[in-house]
Amino acid sequence: MAGPEEAIIAGGIPAPLRLHETVAAAEWADYNGHLSESVYLLVFGDNSDAFFRYVGVDEAYRAAGRSLYTAETHLHHLREAGPGERLTLTLQVLGVDAKRLHIAHEMHNAAGDRIATAEQMLLHIDTRAEKVAPARPAAAAGLHRPRHADPGRVRPDGLRAHRRAAADRRDGP
Repeated sequence: MAGPEEAIIAGGIPAPLRLHETVAAAEWADYNGHLSESVYLLVFGDNSDAFFRYVGVDEAYRAAGRSLYTAETHLHHLREAGPGERLTLTLQVLGVDAKRLHIAHEMHNAAGDRIATAEQMLLHIDTRAEKVAPARPAAAAGLHRPRHADPGRVRPDGLRAHRRAAADRRDGP
């Protein structure tokens, strides 16, 4: 199976991206036997981290004083999930500009049922100056690749479209 980098080289970026999956741990369950609320954000965060590594916003990039910080997150809990369930995640880039990244996550169980969604707005940060700053060219190019790989993509249901970033409005639907 080709790795993510091979998919980019071959010009075939899947949409939505499927970079992360996990099995729900027993300690993630709440008093009702379902995943605790905070676990959804943890798993979506792991999905974001997989995406960042995929596009080059990795340990070396952060060591050089740049990173992405989450400014806003909207979670939608659609079904329960319990310990032992395999969770598969997808991610779509909805909008990107020099300083902002707008992404959507979907979480599915092994049967393919959508369990939850998350929509996030992230800001590119110069961590040494502690302020929003443009992404470095290589990272900016990496963040744009999935955005333009599938021009016919469908936005996931349930997004807060009225809160879309200016970058989304400029880049198209």
